[in-house]
Amino acid sequence: MRTLLFIWLFVAPGADTLQVMFWNVENFFDWRNDSTTVSDMEFSAAGERHWTWKRFQAKANAFAKALFWVETETGRLPDIIGLEEVENAFVLRQVLQKTALRKLDYKYVHYDSPDRRGIDVALLYRSSRLELLDSKPCHLYAADSVMATRDILLCVFKRAGPLVMTDPLSFAVLVNHHPSKYGGAAESEPRRRIAVERLRFLADSLAAIGIDRIIAGGDFNDTPDNPVFRRLEPTLVPMHMDLYRRGLGTIKYDGKWDLIDHIYVSPALVVAPTSASTLDSFSGDVDRQTDKAGAPSARARMQILRIPFLLTRDTVHSGEKPLRTYTGPRHTGGVSDHLPVLLEVSLPP
Repeated sequence: MRTLLFIWLFVAPGADTLQVMFWNVENFFDWRNDSTTVSDMEFSAAGERHWTWKRFQAKANAFAKALFWVETETGRLPDIIGLEEVENAFVLRQVLQKTALRKLDYKYVHYDSPDRRGIDVALLYRSSRLELLDSKPCHLYAADSVMATRDILLCVFKRAGPLVMTDPLSFAVLVNHHPSKYGGAAESEPRRRIAVERLRFLADSLAAIGIDRIIAGGDFNDTPDNPVFRRLEPTLVPMHMDLYRRGLGTIKYDGKWDLIDHIYVSPALVVAPTSASTLDSFSGDVDRQTDKAGAPSARARMQILRIPFLLTRDTVHSGEKPLRTYTGPRHTGGVSDHLPVLLEVSLPP
């Protein structure tokens, strides 16, 4: 029997809830060879991966199916989906116009990044529930030069309706895909530290202009025990520490699950404690409480989505593992080597 891992939240009467999903969709290239990057040539119909329209469409349909699985299990579609490893806006348009999602109200936000492989971050959102107030790509810098890696995507929303930018229910989402450990963990550590520092700067800047409801998530390419993530305190606190302590993860390497897809939120979206200096200091699972004035406090919870058709049997080790699009050069028909993560947060009225 399949076990439902999503846990329902108790929401205070009158509160609104928001579902935010983050997912590294692993080399989601289109099938056209329309750039000079090696990866784009590789992931094309004539390339060594033989990445055809048919294979692309199968992946796009499986992506859409995953969103409908979330709806079936939780009662609603995600309001926001932060995506990592998307080649371009054409991919997003194909997903939204050529799959079952075409009947829905999702819109996309995307900017081309300076990444050498030609992969970007992006965001989908439901336009019936949310109004996009602003968006921009935020470069990473080293020695005053733009780094050839993914930007951090910043989007500011308000709930659909007659609210203004200064309304406390305006909130920001930051989509991350930090530099990988390619070339060695120690050698690449400074690049990830730069990304963390940039994220902290952006969150502080948002708070300084009155946007204190912030959600930051994506692929951080490292596990939560790295001390570098303490630099995000106290502006951002992690929602994933309890999952990490329990040995749960979003990718599987050499038979071991690792949690490198994180979600952080600002203190305005959770109840104290707000420090996460150690693995035991924040559970990522906050009970509903009241503030000093007796009003209901906001509450948030993160889950790893173990969607059955995104998994396959691990024949080398035990249990299951994500079903990748390719295993080595062989096309295996999956979506990603990452499982998606989902945050549900209730905002006070």
